[in-house]
Amino acid sequence: MPLVIGTATELDDDNGHYVRTVLRLKKDAAIILFNGTGGEYMARVAEVSRKTVRIDVQAWQDRSVESPLAVTLGLGIARGDRMDLTVQKAVELGVNHITPVLTERCVVQFKGETKPQRWQHWQKIIQHAAEQSGRTCLPALADITALAQWLPAQQGLRVFLDPYASTSLADLRPDSPQVTLLTGPEGGFSGIERELAVAAGFVAVRLGSRVLRTETASLAALSAVQMLWGDFASRA
Repeated sequence: MPLVIGTATELDDDNGHYVRTVLRLKKDAAIILFNGTGGEYMARVAEVSRKTVRIDVQAWQDRSVESPLAVTLGLGIARGDRMDLTVQKAVELGVNHITPVLTERCVVQFKGETKPQRWQHWQKIIQHAAEQSGRTCLPALADITALAQWLPAQQGLRVFLDPYASTSLADLRPDSPQVTLLTGPEGGFSGIERELAVAAGFVAVRLGSRVLRTETASLAALSAVQMLWGDFASRA
């Protein structure tokens, strides 16, 4: 949504409902807006009605809570709530780019309109998670992509989670402030998929001695890379 200082902006239905019904803001109440491209806008509620919520945009301030580590997540598609939880928490943990990845053992089937509907669903989760966590830059959500198509395009330190690996994240060090994580679905990766990942420059990494569920593994890995090389290690 474009935000221009000195103008009034009418909120869309979802955001208008949130301001009117959830926050229960009245006319002249102060509010902070962001459009996902960085920074925040100081604003005031100009009108609240059953059909319309208008906001007067008054000033912009430069504020960022982004990690110095750019993290791309290739997320093997899991079922329902597991996928939703991972997307939500990945945003809170500072991920910059998410691609839902189709793998051999993915149990989710996309038929007809379900693919764009699921994408829109995850996009809304990303938006709400960014709002809740105070982020001013919206993580990008790529189209649902087959693993073999996604692998060759990745950059930076590339790792994929594999409970059978012998390497840990602490054994690695990125050459640039960019890390790409690949996590599997409920059934994990097939042997062929492991070979494809290694051929594309990915390093197999294990997270401790226990086998983690897909949503646990993704979030544990994100937390670990932020601790090792991102803003979890910062004292600022």
